Amino acid sequence: MSVSDDTATHVDDEPAGRRGSLRSRRPAVVAAALVAAAAIVLVLVVTTGGRDEPSAGRAGAAGPVAGGTLTYALAGTQVSLDPAVAATAVTGLIDRNIFDSLVVQTGPATFGPWLATKWAVSADGRTYTFTLRDGVTFHDGTPFTAEAVKATLDHVVDPATKSAYAASLIAPYEKSRVVDDHVVEVTLKRPFTPFLQALSVPYLGIQSPAALARPVADYRPVGTGPFSYVSWEKDKRVTLRRNAAYASPPAGASHQGAAYLDSLVFEFVPEDATRYGALTSGQVQAIAGVPPVNAGRLRSLAGFELTAQETPGLNYNLYLNQTRGPLKDVRVRRALSAAVNVAELVKNIYFGQFPVARNPLSRTTAAYDATAESELASYDLAAAERLLDEAGWKKGPDGYRVKDGKTLALTWPYWAEGNKEQRDVLAEGVQAQAKLAGIRIERPAVDTGAFVSKYLIGGEYDLVDVSFARPTPDVLRFAFASGNTYAKAGGNVALVDSPRIDTWVEEAAETSDPATAAKDYAAVQHEVLRQAYVLPLYTPVQLTAFSAKARGVAFDAQTYPVFHGVWLGA
Repeated sequence: MSVSDDTATHVDDEPAGRRGSLRSRRPAVVAAALVAAAAIVLVLVVTTGGRDEPSAGRAGAAGPVAGGTLTYALAGTQVSLDPAVAATAVTGLIDRNIFDSLVVQTGPATFGPWLATKWAVSADGRTYTFTLRDGVTFHDGTPFTAEAVKATLDHVVDPATKSAYAASLIAPYEKSRVVDDHVVEVTLKRPFTPFLQALSVPYLGIQSPAALARPVADYRPVGTGPFSYVSWEKDKRVTLRRNAAYASPPAGASHQGAAYLDSLVFEFVPEDATRYGALTSGQVQAIAGVPPVNAGRLRSLAGFELTAQETPGLNYNLYLNQTRGPLKDVRVRRALSAAVNVAELVKNIYFGQFPVARNPLSRTTAAYDATAESELASYDLAAAERLLDEAGWKKGPDGYRVKDGKTLALTWPYWAEGNKEQRDVLAEGVQAQAKLAGIRIERPAVDTGAFVSKYLIGGEYDLVDVSFARPTPDVLRFAFASGNTYAKAGGNVALVDSPRIDTWVEEAAETSDPATAAKDYAAVQHEVLRQAYVLPLYTPVQLTAFSAKARGVAFDAQTYPVFHGVWLGA
């Protein structure tokens, strides 16, 4: 959902022989679809061969072999190379390969060493003291020290950075103090139990202070990760190369040395059919977002590996802006929810590959409360019409509801650059079903700039759709705390302003008692469904496919592929 206006493109020494763009015109939407109108941590897909080092040039070797380029095609595009700025899944996926983190998430609530070898937390829960790895070097040749941790965190919270997400992850951050080159002390304004989880995500990956000191227009991502940045051809691809000096993998990594691959290329291919065809024809070695219609076929196709993982965090939800127009009335919000047969739409569009959502949280997320779905205004067209009648909205001659001379019309902006997983098709189904209850949904098509400035920041919308991957229930604070609006680097696009919800999410973030936190998170799930601030649609499933030539694939806690140990076989 989140985007940045500060987009800079750098094209340097592109590897020889790069193929042209795989992009093609999007095929027409099938009309029949409209008629129908806790976290997974380092899941190994193919064994990497343990900690064996590559045997360069040994074709057909039993163990990992060094060399080659893996091309990974994905929907969407990059909007900023700075992980502190952008919040898209594309940014997280790409930047995970460039930047290491201080800690690694090893379980729903457990963490291991990465760039930090150990840490201690003060008795009041406000001060974290990290001891750092020695001998680690950034891609620009500068040493990794405590100063880099301070510079990174200060950069994230600096208003000039215009963070669209990362700043909200460490909202209580106060300051960092360099104790010595390999010890840094981080102080928070209040206890904040999600802090370690926040530090584990790529959006808070540690950056080179020298790179951060450059003007925004000259920004290049410089980390300590297994791959370094080469180029970004806007809307086409990002190219990375192997960091030959890499020696700082996280705890539990199956491979300890430099990456096996020479290069890693991310191709932006928004068209499902083109992306799928590129994989099956051998143009690319991996794709994200396998079209659900093709998933069954691919599972039985020799020479390919398909993985399906439910994404932890926020489901793909429709958020209802309760601050303006008809949606100020909870009866209208619940009527919209009751007017849409979500189960039918999801089943027919996604062929059973994506679970129907009945909660803002996915069921793989810690503190998910299955009982909250009892609060959801489930599909019941008659009930929707009764609610609208009670709210004073009567059907007009064209079938749409009218009150005080105004039509019941809702604005749901369509941002083409952010479209994936046939969400535009699902939206048309929602639109068609809402019409049966007399609700008009308007879908103005907008570019990135207008989507951010006029709608997300300007607030000229009634509905916004988004999913968000994060393996912690603290994502509920991101989505519903009153202070976490988009303008403040949060995800509260429903513009909820509820003292009750604020109390619950803040207590959950500060308490050291898991039972208290679970109770608070459950209360939030019940309340947002009761008040119809959100209409859950489906749980995103990472349908990722690799050629059988790609060995050693693993996935992190956010279900991003981990390429450090990947190698190409015969």
